[in-house]
Amino acid sequence: MRSSLLSVSCALLLITASCQKEDSNSADIPANVQEATANEVDFTETFDDVFNNTAGIDGTSAGEDLGMYGATGFGLFPSEPNNPGAGRCFTVTVTPKERGVFPKTVVLDFGDGCQMNDKLRKGKIITVYSGPLHKPGTKAVTEFNGYQVDNRKISGRHVIENTTLPGSNQRQFTRTYETRVLNVETQVWRQWAGTTTMTQVEGNGTTLWPGDDIFQFTGSRKGENSLGRSWTAVVTTPLIKAFTCKWISKGVIKISVNDQNGTLNFGNGNCDDEATITVNGVSKTIKLR
Repeated sequence: MRSSLLSVSCALLLITASCQKEDSNSADIPANVQEATANEVDFTETFDDVFNNTAGIDGTSAGEDLGMYGATGFGLFPSEPNNPGAGRCFTVTVTPKERGVFPKTVVLDFGDGCQMNDKLRKGKIITVYSGPLHKPGTKAVTEFNGYQVDNRKISGRHVIENTTLPGSNQRQFTRTYETRVLNVETQVWRQWAGTTTMTQVEGNGTTLWPGDDIFQFTGSRKGENSLGRSWTAVVTTPLIKAFTCKWISKGVIKISVNDQNGTLNFGNGNCDDEATITVNGVSKTIKLR
């Protein structure tokens, strides 16, 4: 039940995610579309993780309920009320500490190197909360200080805003980002700007329990890299992600590079690790990680 809310392997959280081709013959898929998809892999893997840790902080770690699920955590924050911080190699600093006083700054400090959730992290994630994220109208603005995950150095700004309509019992969150990821080994960078809207379509009656949640994602993003290439990614059919499923199970994304267009189709709603990429009528099945 504590699997990441948004580990959308093979999509663009909107948009494309970490994926592997099922077969090695990819000659029929244009190289520029493949490259754009590979660039989006970095975005989704990196910033799904940022979202999970920003929205997933639990009340025990923060001193009060700052995340989406109150006292219940996810990402790096599984709630362990009898042993807070067990197994963590990073520190959590909250300023000011007084309950109910906002804005509140939370610093996750991984120091010079810290292995968490199978990733080597270093540096700091710094988030300013205008209020608890589970309350409409609140916002969490995340920036980075020397933050690195494995060989990817992360910079820029990632914002989550609770945009649930007044009086509505259907939760909604808007994510905006102007972000960059630098591969410290190759010095190749990729950067993105865009917006994602997350609408909770099931589980709204149990707002502090994530196990029955299903979210729908829409949005678009522009990307470019240090090799001089650019691309866009647009969700054309809303993406569907259940908290209890590792993968996106439904929805379509359109990826455009110059005059080349491709689609990534996640299927009919079954929780499985397959998606289909199609360009110019040629389709390939890919396995999602």
